[in-house]
Amino acid sequence: MGAANAASGTGRRRRGHRRGVISEINVTPMVDVILVLLIIFMVAAPLLTVSIPVDLPEAKAQVTTKAKTEQLTVTARKASGSCSTGTEYYLGDSPIDFAELEAKIKAIKESGEKEIDPNVNLRGDKEICYSDVMRLLGRIKSAGFGANIEVIPEQEKK
Repeated sequence: MGAANAASGTGRRRRGHRRGVISEINVTPMVDVILVLLIIFMVAAPLLTVSIPVDLPEAKAQVTTKAKTEQLTVTARKASGSCSTGTEYYLGDSPIDFAELEAKIKAIKESGEKEIDPNVNLRGDKEICYSDVMRLLGRIKSAGFGANIEVIPEQEKK
């Protein structure tokens, strides 16, 4: 009877027999290899950007400089109230209405009196709403300019 169970495969397996082939993918070694490769590339990437030091010669010729370009500055400051109602806008040092801003920037660009930098410095108070800054960026972009957003880094408190 014991031989019948062993032959049918329903009984206990004997010690010398192997189990069947496991056809599942073991993910753990693959993750280990990927992490090691990631670390190698993270360490090697900064080494690839090192440039070759070159001692460049000095030019003896006269260099003509172009007329210096003027940079426009637009400032948004929180006065009071909620978003869109309590924000004051300035072009340079003079206050300007938000509705007139795009037309004024276009007029300065098209006047051609001075060479204007294609980017406008955008200064924003930290208290103004995100939507106000996005509206201001949209007006600057539609006037045909890019924007340099000025940010002051945080100071450590003493």
